[in-house]
Amino acid sequence: MKARKLVKEAERIVSPYCITDGKKFRLKDFDPADTNGIKSKKAAESMLESSSLMLAEMQEKLYAQDVWALLLIFQGMDAAGKDGAIKHVMTGINPQGCDVHAFKAPTSEELDHDFLWREHNVMPSRGKIGIFNRSYYEEVLVVRLHPHLLKAEKLPEELITKHVWEDRYEDINAFEKFLTRNGTVVRKFFLHVSKEEQKKRFLERLEDSKKNWKFSMDDIKERKFWDDYQEAYEEMVQSTATKRAPWYVIPADNKWYGRLVIASAIIEVLNGLDLKFPDVDKEKKKELDSIKEALLKGDD
Repeated sequence: MKARKLVKEAERIVSPYCITDGKKFRLKDFDPADTNGIKSKKAAESMLESSSLMLAEMQEKLYAQDVWALLLIFQGMDAAGKDGAIKHVMTGINPQGCDVHAFKAPTSEELDHDFLWREHNVMPSRGKIGIFNRSYYEEVLVVRLHPHLLKAEKLPEELITKHVWEDRYEDINAFEKFLTRNGTVVRKFFLHVSKEEQKKRFLERLEDSKKNWKFSMDDIKERKFWDDYQEAYEEMVQSTATKRAPWYVIPADNKWYGRLVIASAIIEVLNGLDLKFPDVDKEKKKELDSIKEALLKGDD
């Protein structure tokens, strides 16, 4: 598939799932099992293979140009497929130009700082792709549903008001605005999985000895808050989806399709950055010509 055709197809695939204004967003309007007319897993995997090759080429230019940085944030319920999506979509990407960070429960040092501190410390540098497996968005998800976690952050009591979550949305939007104004492109993916599919994947983890390590009792505990989480995710998108840092609500029941949508979104954004290998100035070109001439003459 030629580059231009691949980009056009990527734009078509990702368009229904991109949220740039959350005011009218309702999670019920998005089907976790949607495949947007692509019914064959084989066809989707073939398209993903082509997309991965194109992503590798784009990432090489991003790295060489050394101007833009790209931050990809992945959020979703347990077993939504975040790890697998990152692994499969970024296959072929040069590890030298990509950093992956999985954020788990904050350490005591992290709790002694603001809730954006640990992510800000590992933002991708220019030319790189940074991937966050969970992020500061956990602050308006799991922390919101479990008040004891907020208490552990040791905030002054007068700052914990009924507006604390609105304040955090405001801080997140301001932070992402700051990042984009400084050359970091932000794209956010919510892997939207159904409760039935999550149950199926949990059972697979229990029945397959090779997947036992993935299972945690905490996953089952969090499943009891399913409806609360759905409300929290909906409000998260409503409050933080912007043109500069949109959310993609990825249908995650069919992993093969969700991965294709994610790859398509990354292709679309990189294509819009006018990536190209930097031109060499006359002085450098002259130096390179001299080296080439010396090598051809056998003068090592």
